[in-house]
Amino acid sequence: MSALPTDGLRREQLPNGVTLLVQRRRAAPATALVTYLRAGFLDEPDALAGASHVLEHMIFKGTPTVGPGELARQTKALGGALNAYTAYDHTVYYATVPAANTRAAVTLQADAVRNATIDPEELRRELGVIIQEARRKFDTPSAVAGETLHQLLFEDHRIRRWRIGTEEALEGFTHADIAGYHASRYVPARTIAVLVGDVEPDAGLDILRAAWSDWRRPDEPIDAGPVERSAPVLRTRRLTGDVAQADIILGWRGTGPMHPDTPALDLAASLLSTGRGSRLNQLVREPGFASDVGASHYGADDVGVFVVGAELDASRTTPALAAMAASVRALTERAPDSAEIDRVRTMMQMQFRRHLERYGGRAIALATAEAEGDVTRIDRRERELLDVTPDQVRDAAAQYLHPDHVAAVGYFPASSTARFDDETLREAFRGAARVPPSTVMPEPTKSSHSPAASRSRAQHGVLHVAAGHLDILVARHGDVPQVSLGVWRHRTEFETALDAGLAALAIRSMVRGTTTHDSAQLALTMESLGGSLAARLGADTLGFGATVLPEHVAVAASLLADVLLRPGFDPGAVAVERALLLDDARAVADDAVRFPVQLALGAAFDDTGYGAPVLGTPESIGRIDHADLQAWHSRVLASGRTTVVAVGNGDPERVADLLLAAFGDVAILGTDDATTGLVQPVRAATRVERRDRKQSAFTMLFPGPSRSSVDRFAAETWAAIAGGLGGQLFEALRDRRSLAYTVMASSWQRRHAGGLLTYIATAPDRLEEARAAMLEELATFRAAAPSEADTTRATAMLAGQAQVARQTSGSVAAEIADAWLMGEGLHELDDPGAAYTRLTPDDVHRVAAASLDPASRAEGVLDAMHGGGE
Repeated sequence: MSALPTDGLRREQLPNGVTLLVQRRRAAPATALVTYLRAGFLDEPDALAGASHVLEHMIFKGTPTVGPGELARQTKALGGALNAYTAYDHTVYYATVPAANTRAAVTLQADAVRNATIDPEELRRELGVIIQEARRKFDTPSAVAGETLHQLLFEDHRIRRWRIGTEEALEGFTHADIAGYHASRYVPARTIAVLVGDVEPDAGLDILRAAWSDWRRPDEPIDAGPVERSAPVLRTRRLTGDVAQADIILGWRGTGPMHPDTPALDLAASLLSTGRGSRLNQLVREPGFASDVGASHYGADDVGVFVVGAELDASRTTPALAAMAASVRALTERAPDSAEIDRVRTMMQMQFRRHLERYGGRAIALATAEAEGDVTRIDRRERELLDVTPDQVRDAAAQYLHPDHVAAVGYFPASSTARFDDETLREAFRGAARVPPSTVMPEPTKSSHSPAASRSRAQHGVLHVAAGHLDILVARHGDVPQVSLGVWRHRTEFETALDAGLAALAIRSMVRGTTTHDSAQLALTMESLGGSLAARLGADTLGFGATVLPEHVAVAASLLADVLLRPGFDPGAVAVERALLLDDARAVADDAVRFPVQLALGAAFDDTGYGAPVLGTPESIGRIDHADLQAWHSRVLASGRTTVVAVGNGDPERVADLLLAAFGDVAILGTDDATTGLVQPVRAATRVERRDRKQSAFTMLFPGPSRSSVDRFAAETWAAIAGGLGGQLFEALRDRRSLAYTVMASSWQRRHAGGLLTYIATAPDRLEEARAAMLEELATFRAAAPSEADTTRATAMLAGQAQVARQTSGSVAAEIADAWLMGEGLHELDDPGAAYTRLTPDDVHRVAAASLDPASRAEGVLDAMHGGGE
């Protein structure tokens, strides 16, 4: 990695005020382009609250030379993918394309930002879409709780407003409103254009100059809005709705990005929530009070917010709230010790480096630092964190996180009787401060076997070492000092409705401790190496992983081997994890995307195999006992091979030797047969769940190619033509009919099954219209082949993104694991785009015609029409 994030950066400010940033990166033949506008929610007067987000949508609706939808279609044709987001003080448009197409992509993006048409009829339709997006937020408890928290924390500042605007305000926006906002906020002096990737800096600057230098628009003064004059006070608000789990969020006023106390508050938030060894995880999640808990500190301009939040079963509100309060109080009363500070700093540094490893993340980070006044500020970030003392963390927490200044929001199931009011909050903060108990770190377990190994020379960029039933795959990638490690096994048995969630409970319990390390020891040891131990459960594979500093590969690998071979399955820890898994399983019903998909899969596969909920059901989880977990673990190790993948900035031969030493005991376990012997066809069936929500949603799953089918590339091409920005379903159902904010199409591929999947969320009174429209559009794919132009755009995008994906060690490790475990072997890595570019429209039509028979579909429906609420 470069010594500093800005090493090699070229900066130039054009005479018109546009700032240009270019930095070369060579990990993948790709370029990220970012246009950063210093205009966001906080720049809107009350009468235009939500205008920034509306304008973000309208940027994609065309210019005098590019029609509606053409920006997305032309970017696809360049092999790129694009998107945008609106934040408090800025809006970002970003795309990643193959490096060879940088100039064309920059020209498209600059034209869209500078010359947006904002057609009145397009605006009318898009406002309907944004209203659907706003309704979706109302169906998301965490979003409602977060927005409500800002209303409690602030009385004057613009941050207190609902960010994307109210439905009433959105309905009232006119062409003059949005066009005027564009003219006043999208100006050269507020624009930062960034290129990061495999582009020579001089050439990159030439490309950006050509796109931006002739733009002329005056920069007028803009009202910054009122400053906050009110004093912080304790406040609570209790909300209820048709949800399975409760969401609780505590908040305090924090500091803006440039405030001198910000590094200390950032570090305080990380002490509370970074990693499995963090204070909140140890005191709130580990005892089973909440299934998810975290903290963060964020801000913009002159305002900041410090939050602590949890998702939990409502019946555990009192102990969860007490533990959250005790964790915060401890920060305000006692300085953290140096070992804890060092561990968290290491984790934060690794997270920051992983963020910069991806070109788009680096480009946005550079633009953000530039917008804050000095791009080299990004270089000082790590130094600022290293300079924060334990006493400064305590002092900042004591100043800002006072119990009398906290605001809290609780979003509860309608049936919950959990108490949540001002006095509840005061009682929680009257409790004693608590920190996790100190932990003695044992030595990692060493392998007792040194198996004979066959070592092949590096093929397809990967070194393969085989030893018994163990495969080690190592590749060098990038210049960031880190190695991504993963240990994988095939899932060799399907679950049913009776034991759904068995694998999930087992691997989640495995990271709660081994016979030599308890949960805290596992977490803290791995985090001291720069990584965080993660359990990974897919439909066809399971495993564990971490990304660590190169010098710690041996210790990290020993810990992963210990987790795989010697899980403790402590009965108390299993009981807690069972309760948390039950919470997570119930929470799926609150997710408007995951739940219809789960319903469709359950219908398609009759609750068996791919149709069994990965997290289980309340009934199946309740049936799993300690003996079931031990028996499951024995079966897993007795069948199939173990695969270890390592990718990063380390010598492959040396890394392979370290992994072989750590996983020697694994090599003697297993077999060479890892198949379930079961191929699952999609069956036609429908499942409907009725809920009190503001939006209905449904998923359709049609039979389609599996991961092993030669037709999978044609299926992915169909999905690229049908879905995404500029896709046929997106344009027909969202753009032309304003039926939805979210419309998706994908090729659902598994080892033993496959399908073509679609999804839409819409207003309850338009559910039947949306279903009919979806089937009407899908019928066109059966009736005729897509156009040559549509096919070429889709295959160019898929081939281009296959190159783009190789920016990070983690993504390359995932690609290697997929080729080895799910595909035909490492040769799939050679030219991942070739299989797409060989496709013809007839290939796509053949798959669509065979798959998209409406009579063969499974459907999962979240029906809000007949919900039980008002």
